[in-house]
Amino acid sequence: MTPVPADPLAPLRTFVADATRLADRHLPETEQVREMHTLLARLVAADGWLPEACAQPHPEHYQQHLLHCDPLERFSVVSFVWGPGQRTPIHDHQVWGLIGMLRGAETGQRFRRDAGGTLRPEGPPARLAPGDIEMVSPATGDIHQVANAFDDRVSISIHVYGANIGAVARHVFDPASGAPRAFVSGYSSTPVPNLWDRSSQVRAGL
Repeated sequence: MTPVPADPLAPLRTFVADATRLADRHLPETEQVREMHTLLARLVAADGWLPEACAQPHPEHYQQHLLHCDPLERFSVVSFVWGPGQRTPIHDHQVWGLIGMLRGAETGQRFRRDAGGTLRPEGPPARLAPGDIEMVSPATGDIHQVANAFDDRVSISIHVYGANIGAVARHVFDPASGAPRAFVSGYSSTPVPNLWDRSSQVRAGL
């Protein structure tokens, strides 16, 4: 029998299918996030499935590649690609999110805004290594700044959000005054991985 060709996208396709079934259950956020955490941990436990086009850095700023968006926009999956030393502005999300480290490492500094709107660091920066997962949510802490932990290599994290994150109206914050400014992130590229062309595997079984 002819060997079935390797299917590098299988882990991502399995994650998308499982996450869709989870979204169909309409669980409270805490339960949904807990179960999504388990699914994301399984996805980032092994490397090799991320398409090369979704792992490319930009020399000037981080990249946000859409891997999948639920047709009803209940969740989205994104690869964040950090060039050496790159970082985000201080920002929020307006929806829950899970950050799973795939390659390299990143640091995340949480902030809170006091009654006067001034930003205050909340604890020391967290460092994520491959396999680690961090959560953000308006319910538990939604403002942070993320950076590549390395000045000499690329880092990649896989993010899952409770919406089509590229189309969510969010905020960046002035570090000195804490003043918010509205922004919509969009995505860094227009193509998305083709999860559904399994023709080579099917042909091999004929």
